[in-house]
Amino acid sequence: MGDRSTIEWTEATWNPTTGCDRVSTGCDNCYALVLSRRLKAMGVAKYQTDGDPRTSGPGFGLALHPDTLDIPRQWKAPRMVFVNSMSDLFHAKVPLEFVQQVFQVMAETPQHTYQLLTKRARRLRRLADELDWPSNLWMGVSVENADHLDRVDDLRRVPAAVRFLSCEPLLGSLAGLHLDGIGWVIAGGESGPHHRPVSEEWLIHLRDACKEGQVPFFFKQWGGRTPKSGGRELIGATWDEMPPRLSATAH
Repeated sequence: MGDRSTIEWTEATWNPTTGCDRVSTGCDNCYALVLSRRLKAMGVAKYQTDGDPRTSGPGFGLALHPDTLDIPRQWKAPRMVFVNSMSDLFHAKVPLEFVQQVFQVMAETPQHTYQLLTKRARRLRRLADELDWPSNLWMGVSVENADHLDRVDDLRRVPAAVRFLSCEPLLGSLAGLHLDGIGWVIAGGESGPHHRPVSEEWLIHLRDACKEGQVPFFFKQWGGRTPKSGGRELIGATWDEMPPRLSATAH
């Protein structure tokens, strides 16, 4: 994880923390949990902290990595950077002071555009006033089904330059979703040996809601046994819409 990423909607990953705990059904087949077990077995230093077996697993206990904070400063060419692809910065065990340090690094590297995603939208909202928000940060929440639409309401109260939704894995209809204050939507099906199917109807409804609200829509994958099993076309087209990149000025 680092200078290059195979994730379709980003270019690099940066993990100042690793590890997490299950919070909802979208976590059931977590790719990061599976990968962390492999990395632990390989002896990778960042993945030697074990988590609670009821909510986490081997190598996936929450761990802070202050030694990684300078990594984005070493990347001179602009990158789209997914922050914490292997963790959640708003996990309860991540101190506010460390979150502030991560935000400071983002503000001090305006050549990059950062994408930060969380399922812990309530803590995100509660900490928002304690953070200096740079305009090169896109803040998102995961919304896998209608049970978690409250995360969108929390996100709307955060002063991010771009607020986005990751509806992946999409596990149910989001028919009650309103996109006021939202600047981007990612959608996709689940992948892996235990993947749960995604409905074309759910995806088309999301696409239509984005079209009506003039919100960029990105369809990542149908999913299946592997991420690329079902391809990326939805109703005969590839949807790679994204917000424009912005330069960083704290506000």
